[in-house]
Amino acid sequence: MSRKMLIGGELSHQAEAEEHYDFDLFVIGAGSGGVRASRFSASHGAKVGICELPFDPISSEVIGGIGGTCVIRGCVPKKILVYGATFGPELQDARSFGWDVNEKVDFDWKKLLQKKTDEIVRLNGIYKRLLTNSGVKMYEGEGKIVGPHEVEVTQLDGTKICYSAKHILIATGSRAVIPDIPGKELGITSDEALSLEEFPKRVVVLGGGYIAVEFASIWNGMGAKVDLCFRRELPLRGFDDEMRSVVARNLEGRGITLHPTTNLTELIKTDNGIKVITDHGEEFLADAVLFATGRAPNSKRLNLKAVGVEVDKHGAVKVDDYSRTTVPSIWAVGDVTNRMNLTPVALMEGSYFANTVFGGEPTKPDYNYVPYAVFCIPPLSVVGLSEEEAVEKAKGDILVYTSSFNPMKNTISGRQEKTVMKLVVDGNTQKVIGASMCGPDAPEIMQGIAVALKCGATKQQFDSTVGIHPSAAEEFVTMRTISRKIEVGSKLKTNL
Repeated sequence: MSRKMLIGGELSHQAEAEEHYDFDLFVIGAGSGGVRASRFSASHGAKVGICELPFDPISSEVIGGIGGTCVIRGCVPKKILVYGATFGPELQDARSFGWDVNEKVDFDWKKLLQKKTDEIVRLNGIYKRLLTNSGVKMYEGEGKIVGPHEVEVTQLDGTKICYSAKHILIATGSRAVIPDIPGKELGITSDEALSLEEFPKRVVVLGGGYIAVEFASIWNGMGAKVDLCFRRELPLRGFDDEMRSVVARNLEGRGITLHPTTNLTELIKTDNGIKVITDHGEEFLADAVLFATGRAPNSKRLNLKAVGVEVDKHGAVKVDDYSRTTVPSIWAVGDVTNRMNLTPVALMEGSYFANTVFGGEPTKPDYNYVPYAVFCIPPLSVVGLSEEEAVEKAKGDILVYTSSFNPMKNTISGRQEKTVMKLVVDGNTQKVIGASMCGPDAPEIMQGIAVALKCGATKQQFDSTVGIHPSAAEEFVTMRTISRKIEVGSKLKTNL
């Protein structure tokens, strides 16, 4: 058997005898990136094996499941809980639309939890069938790299079997990090938060990123008292500052208590719950304390150093533009590389890896204009550059267009919560280089905007596009007045 290989970024047509390898490709980790890479590689004619830890909703170093974080304990179950949480406020708003809703509306946490578990079990089965139908050989157990072309799989009964492969792909994802504070064992991560047996009526969330903001919204929407503590002035560091401010106002408007520039110093178990102490000397009582303080690459148990695969100080596997590690036969995709940690990005990286190694088409992942969303309530979604990033990278003036309005639904319900939209435009080329929206249906709208930005759409093309009326989305094509102009070389001034 001979295959085309990517060597040093160039495609080599040299025929190599590969019959002595058990597999053309062996993948460690059957999450989004690993499954996609396996299936696409198999479709190119490769003989593929993959291993994954045994299934469980709550992960550990020795527990995982086919489907990975997104399907089992991430995006999918979280979005199910977001849907569940939106019904509480929606029922309140329904009264203004003529629906006679009784004052007391019961919420059954355990019923929703069971529905969520049923769905992830179903999806776990679908992923297994996808691999089987693609001809990929599956192994349940922990994979470790013991040589440039050799993987050792520790099976459930403890026995170890070695498999050889022309190529090895690391796709082990990441895991939640727990801060090292006294009483940390009393806290939970997002894994446990998705599977709590009892609904927590009092919650303290530590963190200001995606997961913290989303779970604060989930529990608040279901009726819990939520305190959100974070180290910065605003949540969602790295996002557009103006949109961060909008999210903060919305969280407070929905009843979540924000504690900026605040960290937790100790958790203490009491008869009335968990006593939470902050670095400002504040004390709270909580039924649950969620640590949403970041994630770390799952690389510690892979034996990487012994085989020469380099990692950075955080444990992320170092790769080149084609996802190749410092060992030519070993590759890595997804969160374990800590490039852009999003499920669709892992899917892209897995697809392009297969094209590069087995499809004869060397392809670099393209991280430009990747849209993403924070599923707080209401959600935030963005694509392209924030205003701050645009000014930092600008070679000319930056034009900013904004729109803030009451969604039509809120004019009837009386809910005081504005939708905010924003376009960032390169003054020289008139290209739209960034878009943001915080409001109902933002992720659904932003997916279409992302296509336009990927195609290089200009502000004039946005303006000449006919809007859908009445809709929030039409605001993106009717913003005619410049909110502000940042001249090249000047400092950014944002009204927060």
